[in-house]
Amino acid sequence: MRSGFPDFRLGSVLATSFTGTLSERHGDAVERIPVPQRLIDWLAVNGLDVDSCTTAQLDRARELRESIHAAATAAATQDALPASAVHVINDCSAQGRAAAVLTPEGQRRWRLDPASCVEDALGVIAADAISIIAGERDGRLALCASPTCRAAFFDTSRSRTRRWCDMNTCGNRQKKARFQANQRKNP
Repeated sequence: MRSGFPDFRLGSVLATSFTGTLSERHGDAVERIPVPQRLIDWLAVNGLDVDSCTTAQLDRARELRESIHAAATAAATQDALPASAVHVINDCSAQGRAAAVLTPEGQRRWRLDPASCVEDALGVIAADAISIIAGERDGRLALCASPTCRAAFFDTSRSRTRRWCDMNTCGNRQKKARFQANQRKNP
């Protein structure tokens, strides 16, 4: 991993983890893929290795990220999906040339061939977004309760009542603020 950049916020759902490459959307936004190499790093961490990335491909990846975020947010709030976001997601999904493979452990993984490019990896991310937004997977889309974050995440908890995109960041920050407010009230 390259130093000097913010850490990746990784989750168990590829599409919503990808939207987490821009965090604190309603506060001081943190861009976690500011340069093409950083996108290559994120893809590698998620098993989607590519050799190179251009600035234009990074721009397309960010467009896909924002489209997934817009569509997931609409789905979480039960609003109509934005047509432009749906178009970008579908276009990226159709351009990808990855294959789903079954591992010996019985899990699905994506395989990119050695000549794969960023568009193939984005196709995998778009296909994952389609499966969660379309309701094909067990869970629900929700928005982080942090007023500065509001990230879309996929809640697979038993009760489907998770409030934070990430307990280690947003959840802890909110609990710490609540604790400090209580301490000021009751010294």
